[in-house]
Amino acid sequence: MYLALLVIFLQCSELYTQERVFTFNTVEIKAQPSVKVKNGAPMSIVCHADISKSTNFQLKHNFTIFKDGKLVFMTVSDKGDAQYEISMARSSDTGEYDCTVEAGGKTKSSNSLHVWVTGMTKPILTAEKKEVLEGEVVKLRCELPEEEPPLYFFFRKIKMNSTPKEKHVFEPYRNFSVVEFSVEEGDNILQFDCFGRRNVKLEFESSEHSNKTLVTVREPFIKPTLNAKPSSNITEGDRIQFECSTVVARMRDIEIILQKNKTILNSVRDEKLLKYSAVATLEDSGEYLCKVEQGRASKTTKLNVVVSELFPKPILAASMSKLDENKELTLSCSISGFRKANFSILRKNSNGDIWLKNSRNLTMRVNVNDTGSYICKAEVKGIVKESKPVRINVYAPVSKPTLSVISGLPEVVLGKPLQLICRSVMGTPPITFTFYKGSEVKKTVINDTYATFLDENIRQNDKRGYKCDARNNHSSGMKTSNILNITVIVPIGNASLGSVPHGEVEDGSETAFLCSVTEGSWPIHFRIFRKTDHEVLLFEKSENADRVMWRKEAMNRQDTGTYYCMASNRANVVVKSHPITISVILAAWQKGVITAFALILIAGAVTLTLWWFLCKKKKAKGPSMEMSGSALATNLTSEKLTRQHNDGDYYSGSGYIEDSENHMKSTDESKGPDLESAEVEYTEVEVSTLDPHRGNKLSGLYGYILGATLGMLLLPDTGLILAPVNLLYRRGLKQFIVKSEKLIMVSVKLTVTPFTTPIFDIMESVIY
Repeated sequence: MYLALLVIFLQCSELYTQERVFTFNTVEIKAQPSVKVKNGAPMSIVCHADISKSTNFQLKHNFTIFKDGKLVFMTVSDKGDAQYEISMARSSDTGEYDCTVEAGGKTKSSNSLHVWVTGMTKPILTAEKKEVLEGEVVKLRCELPEEEPPLYFFFRKIKMNSTPKEKHVFEPYRNFSVVEFSVEEGDNILQFDCFGRRNVKLEFESSEHSNKTLVTVREPFIKPTLNAKPSSNITEGDRIQFECSTVVARMRDIEIILQKNKTILNSVRDEKLLKYSAVATLEDSGEYLCKVEQGRASKTTKLNVVVSELFPKPILAASMSKLDENKELTLSCSISGFRKANFSILRKNSNGDIWLKNSRNLTMRVNVNDTGSYICKAEVKGIVKESKPVRINVYAPVSKPTLSVISGLPEVVLGKPLQLICRSVMGTPPITFTFYKGSEVKKTVINDTYATFLDENIRQNDKRGYKCDARNNHSSGMKTSNILNITVIVPIGNASLGSVPHGEVEDGSETAFLCSVTEGSWPIHFRIFRKTDHEVLLFEKSENADRVMWRKEAMNRQDTGTYYCMASNRANVVVKSHPITISVILAAWQKGVITAFALILIAGAVTLTLWWFLCKKKKAKGPSMEMSGSALATNLTSEKLTRQHNDGDYYSGSGYIEDSENHMKSTDESKGPDLESAEVEYTEVEVSTLDPHRGNKLSGLYGYILGATLGMLLLPDTGLILAPVNLLYRRGLKQFIVKSEKLIMVSVKLTVTPFTTPIFDIMESVIY
């Protein structure tokens, strides 16, 4: 039974759960009556949740309303709506509103809604004092109690019949501001007010003006009075006295000041009266000001004074303003329409005027040191007046000027500017210098003692001289310098180097080198160099010519190389020539000696050969030359081929070739493959000695000469011939040599006939 009840309970719970299904459709927020509400009007923020349910069941809703991200209202309700009531909307209620609804573990938020409460509350203005003194300050406080910062505060100071003065302050963190206004002279009854301003959605909104606050101003002292005695209109020489006074409520820290043109003449402190007196002059005419100050308070009074002229300023006259030294100068001082005065004449000086004479007139003989400005003074009744200065210039005559080149020497490089200086050692400045080129005026300069001239148009063949003259205000007139002639230096043109002979030079012969330039002013400095591994200076000379020649008497092999020259002059431009190459070769006589020696050797060889052939032919019937194995052949081989021969028998070339060929074949077959790999190419030939009684033996010098002629090495008195294989091949032993590349010792029969080539008959051979 219990099991059945449990099953029924679970079934019911499942059915109950399935019936309580819901979902949020939307959550909305709105303002009533509108999103824009006037300040002080009622306003409500309504949050509405639209929810869909599976059945009609009760659901608790948690409503939360935020303003600018801050919580302002929260409630729990069974209904789908919640309302935040604001009985009197203020500008502080302006902002962004949104709401969030939570129900059954689900949460949904609305979009934000901007609400603007238009209008601001009326600000409250208070003054720290209701009564102040001139010079003090009024401290004001303006507050917007129901507004939230940031705020702008504007304060106004209002005077009767004048434009209000305004100050403004920005307060980013508080809803009030404090300022100070100074109380100035003439302020008596002042009114102040203020208003606020804020920025909403990039729009400024201002509050109404605050209440007007009244402040009364009291004077700490009365406006001062200023008097001049005996009168404000007086004559020069009379004494004038000024008096400035005031009435003060408190004597402490009061000050009276008398000024003229911003210059303080006198002042007193903690007194009510100021006095000042002086002998009146024309310069004393003008406006005087008396100022009374106490703290920040200040009041002024002005008085205009006119001083009549007792006598005019004196006039100084000079007999001459420009004169030569040692001339007489007369200075006269006078007053128009007035003769009774004390006169004095002075010369102006930076360290103080120099007195000359107490008189109306002054005559003196002047020198250069008397140049300067002169004045005269006149005194009547203690009034001293000074004349305008008169400038007197005393001139010494100029000396004869000297004209020179600034660089020193009277020369200039073609293409470069020429700078001249004209100087006059004596003469009172200013001096006028004039430069001439020939008779043409080039430049005029006014200076003290010298002047310079730059001539940039220098020509090579310009023969005109330069001069200058100098003059000042002295009556002696103008002085002229001597004529200055300038040497125009032409820079070196192209340089070239040549030699005779050119290119190849015989050893021991003389060679002449010529270095020349196309243009250039003399003297010209020439240098000749040889360049091998390094540069060697061979010749150096300065010539008043455009070329120089250098002779080297005996050339040798060490003189082979590259030669060049360099030229320069006073233009300091070095020009280098193109290089030339010299090769030193054998002299003609050296070649002749070598040729003659070679011809002698050849002629000797030919003569001996002919003689030998003739002797051979004459003795052809005698014992023939027989080749046998030498001691060297005996040591090199263990077997020797021998051959019987008959005296007077001669073998023909063909028969010999066939026999030798057959012999070589047998030898090749016996040697096998070793023959094919041979690398030695020389053949030893043993020549059988001739019978000494027949005179055919090759001995001494003759053997060497014959061997040299045949291209072989014949060892005299041994009968041994050493010859390359290819030489034997060329000598007719073709069929024999062609099959042998190893070292061969051949016994041959050498037959010599007149005017024919020697014939080698192979007698016997051994192949190694």
